[in-house]
Amino acid sequence: MADEIKSLDDLKAAVSGTPAEAVAVAAPRLPQRDAQGRAYATGKRKDAVARVWIKPGSGKVMVNGKEMAAYFARPVLQMILRQPFTVANVEGEFDVMATVAGGGLSGQAGAVKHGISKALQLYEPSLRSALKAAGFLTRDSRVVERKKYGKAKARKSFQFSKR
Repeated sequence: MADEIKSLDDLKAAVSGTPAEAVAVAAPRLPQRDAQGRAYATGKRKDAVARVWIKPGSGKVMVNGKEMAAYFARPVLQMILRQPFTVANVEGEFDVMATVAGGGLSGQAGAVKHGISKALQLYEPSLRSALKAAGFLTRDSRVVERKKYGKAKARKSFQFSKR
């Protein structure tokens, strides 16, 4: 054989029948915005699902038609919503409009955070690396374990009685 295969790229090129130099490099990510200049994403956490739209603005966050402080009264939940902007270093630059359903307030806050993170990286692809490094683009797939028959809860047994 005249040309030896020294790397996986060479092997891939040999199998596909194209020269190794012609293997395409991934295209740069392009911003995805709608006609109004907004980016849309869906965020999920536990049983909560959030639909999130972001656009440039003054940093106003509306959740289900209410201000963030009115919907998420606990400061911890408000902090969770602000995390993606802090990590991406764009505090106060985007307005957020979100609708969220299902689950409790904690799961809903996580869903909105996930949606904001995804929408930010769709609006401005250069923010993706910071958000991905912080782990905000990964869906937290932990959900409540189902209850099994013959058990008090998912794993808890009833009290054992010998007599």
